Amino acid sequence: MTDRFLLDQEQIDAISEGSHGDPFSVLGMHKATFKKEDAVVVRLMRPEAECAWVCYGEEQSKELRRLSEEGLFEYVFEDTDETFDYTFKVEPYHGDVYEVQDPYSFDKLIESDDLQLWGEGNHQQAHRFMGAHLKEVGGVQGTHFVVTAPNASRVSVIGSFNNWDGRVHPMRKYHELGLWEIFIPHVNAGDIYKYEIKTPYNDAPLKKSDPFGFYSEMRPGTASIVYDLTGYEWADQEWMQSREEKQRHDQPLSVYEVHLGSWMRNPDSDPGFLSYRELADKLVPYVKDLGYTHIELMPVAEHPYDPSWGYQITGYFAPTSRFGKPKDFMYLVDKCHRHDIGVLMDWVPGHFTKDENGLRRFDGTALFEHEDPRLGEHKDWDTLIFNYGRSEVRNFLISNALYWGDYYHIDGIRVDAVASMLYLDYSREEGEWIPNRYGGRENLEAIQFLKDINGILHERYPGFLTMAEESTSYQGVTSPTEHGGLGFDYKWNMGWMNDTLEYFKKDPLYRKYHHDQLTFSLIYTFSENFILPLSHDEVVHMKQSNLSKMPGDDWQKFANLRLLYTYMYGHPGKKLLFMGGEFGQWEEWTEAQSLDWHLLEWENHRGMQSLIKDLNRLFKQERALYEVDHNWKGFEWIDISDAENSILSFIRKSEDERDHLVFLLNLTPEVHHDYKFGVPHKGTYDVILNSDSAYYGGTDVGKQQIEAYEGKWHNRHAHIVTTLPPLAGMILKPNLTN
Repeated sequence: MTDRFLLDQEQIDAISEGSHGDPFSVLGMHKATFKKEDAVVVRLMRPEAECAWVCYGEEQSKELRRLSEEGLFEYVFEDTDETFDYTFKVEPYHGDVYEVQDPYSFDKLIESDDLQLWGEGNHQQAHRFMGAHLKEVGGVQGTHFVVTAPNASRVSVIGSFNNWDGRVHPMRKYHELGLWEIFIPHVNAGDIYKYEIKTPYNDAPLKKSDPFGFYSEMRPGTASIVYDLTGYEWADQEWMQSREEKQRHDQPLSVYEVHLGSWMRNPDSDPGFLSYRELADKLVPYVKDLGYTHIELMPVAEHPYDPSWGYQITGYFAPTSRFGKPKDFMYLVDKCHRHDIGVLMDWVPGHFTKDENGLRRFDGTALFEHEDPRLGEHKDWDTLIFNYGRSEVRNFLISNALYWGDYYHIDGIRVDAVASMLYLDYSREEGEWIPNRYGGRENLEAIQFLKDINGILHERYPGFLTMAEESTSYQGVTSPTEHGGLGFDYKWNMGWMNDTLEYFKKDPLYRKYHHDQLTFSLIYTFSENFILPLSHDEVVHMKQSNLSKMPGDDWQKFANLRLLYTYMYGHPGKKLLFMGGEFGQWEEWTEAQSLDWHLLEWENHRGMQSLIKDLNRLFKQERALYEVDHNWKGFEWIDISDAENSILSFIRKSEDERDHLVFLLNLTPEVHHDYKFGVPHKGTYDVILNSDSAYYGGTDVGKQQIEAYEGKWHNRHAHIVTTLPPLAGMILKPNLTN
């Protein structure tokens, strides 16, 4: 057969060169007219094939005719107008003959509901059909690939299964939505792949990782990996059923912030990372022993550059392969839950990397970002800003947040860099930003996105926590969206963190001149639902570790830090401490090495760790420390004005005001004898914690029980006269049995 009129030369060239925009109209089996008669034609594109056959019926086959040197083959079945089942047998130039199902014999697989929701920008579970999904279609096992690239002229799946040749598996386009799909038989879990995207704007096609890829190569590799997320047998049902109750605002929340790559390392391996499963076996019991209610993981989504700490992401749906496979990460979360520890995760919807394999100009245009760098670029971080007004971006980010709750049982997200999302002029000079449609500086689309994501997460996962790292005076971060707020559960109290650390860095001799740095936070602390963070950001970039920040000799440094932690647990707000702070790490944190665990050979460091354990124990045990965190009913000053002695005293109360604790903070190294202060009731007060206890490495000044006598002081009916230990915090509880 020499006639080629079923395809003209332009079509042959387009398929052969990989530039055809509608390969499903050419490849595979089609009804046709040949010599004015009904016929069926079948075509195959296999650049590696020396020859090929179409196989059908009972061991029948026909050899295909080569239409191009590049590997386009065709066979015409004359005198029939009925299509039928078939496969191809291919003999490559080098290698063994193999048989393969034809990807172009399968119909569209995307459900109409998915198409509608995607087009509306309201798809909350796009990860259920986007990306690479293992499927069985018509009895054939394979992988269904779906990607968005509305401005591409051709998109192909390339991978280990087709010699990374974009001519083999070009995809079908849904022109009205910009989606592309293909079902490729025999592509299995573990196969690596990318999308090759040809655009009208570039001669060379782009090679992109899957935006919805569930698993990625270990850096420096950048390909996505087909992975089956189903089948993990969770054992955290008890936690999940009680999560809503445990994560209420009137429950204790103390968070251990962790960077998985540097918490602990294996010196006998390269690069030395502990796996997710090894971390589950070591980290979880450690956090349980410390008494924390939650861990917060710095971003575990796939990222190319270790020193970014995970905050510059290329694989939003892929737990980083540095520590294992996705189901290994499920195991880590599962084990946390089985030990009654919640898992929070840092989430980064504010910006993404410029890496060529990532989201940047994904289809040759600014698909996920803004075209104008005045809207679309963070110069400080050399990253790109999501365009929150695009339906593709909303579908992507909302689905991503729900994905971590859906597949990995994550209990909450801390949204990074919220301030950079809220304001168009964030870290920009005059002329470097574009006002919103009302002439203001607020990013209206980002604000609406944050409101939407908070509402959706709380509706879908009752008890799910959302936290904002937000450093400005934006009003209503934790107010409900129906009242005009952003709808977060908590906001990091950056003002408290900065003022407190600045105060504690000062020589105690001069602290009396800066008393307001500790008292000022109570002016605004009930304006939002706050978390008090001593985070990773405060122990890097020459800021020194928490212990090294403290003034004085070694004794004073340890005493100051124990005092700081005691004050932190007394101050209204939930608690967060970065790893290493619990035992007094001397060195600044670096992602490149383990914490200095050898320090626990020393008594002072063990004492610091013991203090954290006891503070967490009390925090969970005493309702006065957590139940009324967000209004004045739970806090009362005893004496705010003793700046001369640098002493603070206050009361924390539960819903039942009779249930209270008294905090005394002596912020100088001077021992104060016969110090007098007012208390609510006469009787015996037990000293339930003294940070100067020898058990923690202190000097053991102070009593274990103190008597309160009748007699007005500080506008109260009773008072105590006692000795205050140096650089120490004391927590007193009325002994109601006496």
